[in-house]
Amino acid sequence: MLTSRLAAPLVALAAPLFLYGGALVSQFGFGLHPCEMCYWQRWPHQAAILLALLALLLHRNAGAMRALTLLAAAAIAVSGTIGVFHAGVEYGFWEGITTCATGTGGPVTLESIMDAPLVRCDAVQWSLFGISLAGFNAIFSFGAATLVLTLLRAGRTSAA
Repeated sequence: MLTSRLAAPLVALAAPLFLYGGALVSQFGFGLHPCEMCYWQRWPHQAAILLALLALLLHRNAGAMRALTLLAAAAIAVSGTIGVFHAGVEYGFWEGITTCATGTGGPVTLESIMDAPLVRCDAVQWSLFGISLAGFNAIFSFGAATLVLTLLRAGRTSAA
């Protein structure tokens, strides 16, 4: 069945789109400027989006679609792993590996440097029920990666 074959790559596309989109909304809609580790968490989601899109484009080649979807799930899990590390830094469980203070980007002038907000990786900007955005990224990323792997396995079992 075509839809069950596409379930895993569709989730592998939707989850990082949702998480990356949420990060952009929190940044541009609510003024929560990302720190360096926040950007680190975004990169694997960007990779997962591209991998899942490729998987969907190559849906006629089951092996390629499966491999690309598996790589997308791995990228989503990598973002979750970085999220765990970042949350640990925020809550003081361990020290970060960089000085980890960043501005907002754009052209570098003395005025932009002076006006740029200093965003520290060890400071929680927003939390809900004691869970920071990095913590939520970890939870949702690991959940999404697990769901993609479960759907891949179910697709393989039903095809056999």
